[in-house]
Amino acid sequence: MITKNLTARRLKIKNYVRRKIEGTIERPRLSVYRSLNQFYGQLVDDRNGKTLLALSTLSKELKDQLQNVKSKKEKSAIVGKALAEMAKTKNITNVAFDRNGFLYHGRIKSFADAAREGGLQF
Repeated sequence: MITKNLTARRLKIKNYVRRKIEGTIERPRLSVYRSLNQFYGQLVDDRNGKTLLALSTLSKELKDQLQNVKSKKEKSAIVGKALAEMAKTKNITNVAFDRNGFLYHGRIKSFADAAREGGLQF
C-alpha cells in the first residue's frame, strides 16, 4: 500500500515538473530514471520528439568501467560523467535537468554532480 502511494506521488510531481520544463535543440532536457538496480539518463529534444543521447548502467560503452564498482551511487556518477562527455562531443553544454519526480539526493544527486563536473551546465 505504501509503495502505491509513493509511486503515485512521484508521478504527480513528474507531471507537475514536465509542464514547466521543455527540451529544445539548444537546451535539451536531461531526464533521469532510477530503477532498483539500474540508472538511466537521456538528453531529449521535446519540440521534435527525439532522444539526442541516452546512456545507462546497462550500456556497452560503460561495461568495463562499471564492472568492479559495487555502490549504486558510484555507478550513477560514472553514467553522469560519461553522458556529459558524450554531450560535449555533440556540442551540448546547457541542459534542463528533469529529475523525473525523484527526490534530489542519493543517486540522483551523484549523477547531477558528476554531469556538472563533466561540463554540463544546469
